[in-house]
Amino acid sequence: MRDGVCGMTTVTTAEGQLVSYVDHGGDGPAVVLLHSFLMDATMWAPQVAALGDRFRLIAIDERGHGGTPATGPFDHWDVARDALAVLDSLEVGGAAVAGTSQGGFVALRMALLAPGRVTALALLGTSGETEDEQISAAYQQLAEVWIAQGPETVIEAVAKICLGEYDPSAWTPKWSAVEPERLRLIMNALVGRESVLDRLPEIGVPALVLHGTADLAYPVAKAEALVAALPEAEPLVLVESGAHFLSLTHAADVNPHLERFLSATL
Repeated sequence: MRDGVCGMTTVTTAEGQLVSYVDHGGDGPAVVLLHSFLMDATMWAPQVAALGDRFRLIAIDERGHGGTPATGPFDHWDVARDALAVLDSLEVGGAAVAGTSQGGFVALRMALLAPGRVTALALLGTSGETEDEQISAAYQQLAEVWIAQGPETVIEAVAKICLGEYDPSAWTPKWSAVEPERLRLIMNALVGRESVLDRLPEIGVPALVLHGTADLAYPVAKAEALVAALPEAEPLVLVESGAHFLSLTHAADVNPHLERFLSATL
């Protein structure tokens, strides 16, 4: 069932999971927008402003983020099913999917779960691989420091990794409000994911991979591996000085590539 909530819309999946999203409407081809870790659907505001007159943009709050709760452990396959349930509720048969960082993990899993419904993939600052073991341990330790000593002790470091030189002030209050249990759940999903790199040859739809040269979370090699594994991937697009969450931090560089790719494939 669907309900309107504070300008957002929610759907409750068959499994009882509530999912919050914004359907920006329009008569153009549908594009699902999947945000990064700690963010929410409003992260895509620059793309909604630039592309909303050409495409029907459907921005989803992923599980544990924004208005979508997490009531227990989950993984990114569960989040992919949540996103597919949103499409079901909207009676959208097929859509392109754009995902940045964590959103890219979910986008790849959507394409593997429902290959007939994902018509194209735009992947930004993301990876098809598992998290490096040392980085995983460091992120989990960061989360525990956040919980034990307060978010102000680590938010500056988090902002640097995610946003680079971009002003984080619009986001840090939201990060500070994340409850400890929710933080643990979303962090466990992030660092506990398995690699899907060996399955990417199954995804036979057009793919665009963009990566920032100043990404502090994933080296360019992660993006190169995606391009090599996806059969219909275009050549890698490098965004000079682009940060990890480059769809937000470097929207002016990203949007022309997205518009060209989506216009050509949808």
